[in-house]
Amino acid sequence: MLRVMVFNRLCNPESKLGVLRWLEGTRIPQIPTEAVTHQRLLRGMDTLMDCSNALDEALSGLLRPLIDQELSIVFYDLTTITTEGKTEQVDEIRQYGLSKDGGIARQVMLGVVQTAEGLPIYHEVFDGNTGETKTLLPTIQKVLKRYPVKRVVLVADRGLLSLDNLEALEAIDIEGQPLEFILAVPGRRYHEFDDILTQFEQAHSSDDTGAEITTEYPWNNRRLIIAHRPDTAKEQGLKRDQQIAGLEAEADRLVSKLDSQDEGKRYRGKKLSDGGVMARFYKAVTQAHLSRIIRVDLKSKTFTYDIDQVALERARRADGKLILVTNLPDHTAAQIVSRYKSLADIERGFRVLKSEIEIAPVFHRKPERIKAHALICFIALILYRVLRMRLKAGDSPYSPERLLEIMNKIQYHQVRLHRKQTASGLSVMTPEQKDLFEVIGLPIPSKTRL
Repeated sequence: MLRVMVFNRLCNPESKLGVLRWLEGTRIPQIPTEAVTHQRLLRGMDTLMDCSNALDEALSGLLRPLIDQELSIVFYDLTTITTEGKTEQVDEIRQYGLSKDGGIARQVMLGVVQTAEGLPIYHEVFDGNTGETKTLLPTIQKVLKRYPVKRVVLVADRGLLSLDNLEALEAIDIEGQPLEFILAVPGRRYHEFDDILTQFEQAHSSDDTGAEITTEYPWNNRRLIIAHRPDTAKEQGLKRDQQIAGLEAEADRLVSKLDSQDEGKRYRGKKLSDGGVMARFYKAVTQAHLSRIIRVDLKSKTFTYDIDQVALERARRADGKLILVTNLPDHTAAQIVSRYKSLADIERGFRVLKSEIEIAPVFHRKPERIKAHALICFIALILYRVLRMRLKAGDSPYSPERLLEIMNKIQYHQVRLHRKQTASGLSVMTPEQKDLFEVIGLPIPSKTRL
């Protein structure tokens, strides 16, 4: 049953009832279609959780040979998985929280650990309102227990960790050494580095080649890495200036209309008020993410605002910059920036989970079945990434999605003659299909193997 559910997630994600419809036109080797029922699929999920530890160990054994034993750069991130239903279960894990897709939703948190090569090696499901930083330590400890790596470098995104708990991170012991990390500084905290950013601007004000500038400064006995792209900074600054100019023009238009109304001029529609104009303008400012620069006085009885020049200059200093904090002693600044940028690959993994594999929304109610669903999707993600690795190793231009689309055209036919004799066979495969089987290291299917 596990193979059926994993293959379905990888090829054509459906609900458990939908799996039965999918099987009507699909053949899985050594699995008779009539043996698969809805109840067996659900019982298979329950059994899956009963033996989840053994399954995790088996997965770890298969993945260990693919992991660099000397240096394992570990990427860790979390995403939110929306759930459906309003009932309450014992040990409920569906909780309301801030969704990564926006808004408040009933959800669970899914943490994924991935290697630098893009291979998922561990996942865990947390309550939907769990703080992200609380998930880090137990996750790293479990990864170290399963994979005998000698060195772990944690790379984490801006929203995952806090600069305030760096001491707690370094307190994590790995083979007698503190945990090494590369941590992005959240944009909202760039103001804490005003002095360093000012030094950077003074040192590189004449650099206008467009190439990325990377340098570092000492900070609290750690290394502060700054990567700056002049072209990106120019684009961001121009966009912000245009937004501010547009908002100022809108404010002038609204003020002019208010003044005209006070002089007795009438307009079509509802009469404007200072409170209404203030609310409309404040909404436009917040939607443009400029509330730290354009200050609207919400306590005033009349509509008024001002431009915070200090905040504007601070924003201009931060344009085009990525700030990283690390305790790595043996990487150059450019290498550290490159390691961090590889984190984007785990974000692509989350997109695969939510799009191709369709992990969400989750319609299961019981906590164990939600975890089983996440495990099935995680195994499908591993297969997806292994396919990608093999395609890349074989210099194939195809993505896993395109591979599955091409393979989906292979058909198995079964014909009954005179109500007694049956004849069966596969459609003739194209050279492209045969080549792809060779690239991914799988035998070409034949009638005898089905």
